[in-house]
Amino acid sequence: MGNQSTFIEKITASYNPKGAFIFLGAGLLDGEVVAPAKVNLALKMMNRHGLIAGATGTGKTRTLQLIAEQLSDAGVPVFLLDVKGDLSGLHQAGESNPALVERGEALAWPFEPSGFPVELFSLTGKVGNPMRLTVEDFGPVMLGRILELNDTQTGVLAAVFKYAEDSELPLVNFADLKKLLSYLTDGPGAEEIKDSYGRISSSTSGTILRKLVALEQQGVSDIFGEKEFDIDDLFGRVDGKGVISLLNISDIQDQPVLFSTFLLSLLAQLFKRLPEVGDLDKPKLVFFFEEAHLLFKDAPKAFLTQVEQIVRLIRSKGIGVFFCTQAPTDIPESVLGQLGNRVQHALRAFTPNDAEALRKTVKTYPRSDFYEIDRVLTSLGTGQALITVLNDKGIPTEVVATHLIPPRAVMGPVNAQIYNELVQASPFYAKYHRAVERRSASEILDEKMQTHAAEVAKAEDEKQKAKGNGRRSTRQTPLEAAQKAATTTLAREGTKLLAKLANGLLTAMFRRKR
Repeated sequence: MGNQSTFIEKITASYNPKGAFIFLGAGLLDGEVVAPAKVNLALKMMNRHGLIAGATGTGKTRTLQLIAEQLSDAGVPVFLLDVKGDLSGLHQAGESNPALVERGEALAWPFEPSGFPVELFSLTGKVGNPMRLTVEDFGPVMLGRILELNDTQTGVLAAVFKYAEDSELPLVNFADLKKLLSYLTDGPGAEEIKDSYGRISSSTSGTILRKLVALEQQGVSDIFGEKEFDIDDLFGRVDGKGVISLLNISDIQDQPVLFSTFLLSLLAQLFKRLPEVGDLDKPKLVFFFEEAHLLFKDAPKAFLTQVEQIVRLIRSKGIGVFFCTQAPTDIPESVLGQLGNRVQHALRAFTPNDAEALRKTVKTYPRSDFYEIDRVLTSLGTGQALITVLNDKGIPTEVVATHLIPPRAVMGPVNAQIYNELVQASPFYAKYHRAVERRSASEILDEKMQTHAAEVAKAEDEKQKAKGNGRRSTRQTPLEAAQKAATTTLAREGTKLLAKLANGLLTAMFRRKR
């Protein structure tokens, strides 16, 4: 559709940043790879966030991997969600094969295998070192999301969290939260909160408690506890390379709301604790949000508002966020509008819904002198993508169909033995492997309830004593009346007998004198 020299000139001008960059690949024109038309992503623009999208099997995960590798080379730490457990191969250098050699030659880019420092984490602790958060740091909105609470129930949960904060009751795990709910609903705390926080109905409290128990029965409640994950551990470097932290969720793939919400909570912790840094020459951390559509599906408004706020503001903390999903339409417009870098793999139009998603996606791209966007999006091969990013001046680049470079590490999992060795050799094994118990809300409330019970018992005892020291009643019981009657009768008869004895003695004495 266009002259090759003009194409090279425009792409080179658009993708030629002055500072450090990530090399993504070379432009495609009329189905051919144009090696001189190099497509680069300025490292300093990685904190402007991005989107990696495309249908299943089009190479999204490998694109994510090749970007992570080059970030690591540049000393930038990376956080990745490992959905299937197959990204641990980043630790090992890949092996050359004819297909990789051919791709390298087409791009004028020699394939040089390399491994990268990785850390392996898991929410359950079964397939990596545990990554825990406390209930209070998770917060009521995100906890309400994974418990699937309605707005009223989430509001009650927020009041419970506020009471815990005001009363200095640490909410570490589900045991703390369940104890506090019971204390405020049916216990001594029910009267205490009614004026400042409002009463909690037994039905609402019961619903929340049942959902907490249901989550416990699914075996995933252990993610809430201590030792809590320290976000500073995401910023490691080894021999100058940024550490790639992998969160393996292969054992809880059936809990999408749980792991996607957990990732957002990590971002919230980063936003809360990191200082403002403005625009840096390279980001402090890049966070890849795999299976991003799961985060937004059926999400309540309060939750979506929190996502939008975090994504909008965390850029100033030096953090870049890349969402990975099948179609741009999976991301709410309020979030999608904040993503400056886009790598769009092939879209399929097999169904009416697919066709509608394609139509909406095409509208989001600027006009191109070299492509018909709708035709390109449906004809891209595996390892190819339609790209537009922000240049080092923050201006959107020319849209270009790109033949991507391959990852240099193993594109698959390491074997089980190496995997376990990586987990146990990590400094985080000793730090996080064993759960820590400390005095928290559950223990404090137990003490409060024992004190309350003792005070109630003491008050009742004093009440009974006060009754005993008062004026006695003049009314007699039947037994007392019988005892009194018997005493009176005995006294009367005794008097008569004594009188008779006295008379008898006196009479005898008088007779003797005569």
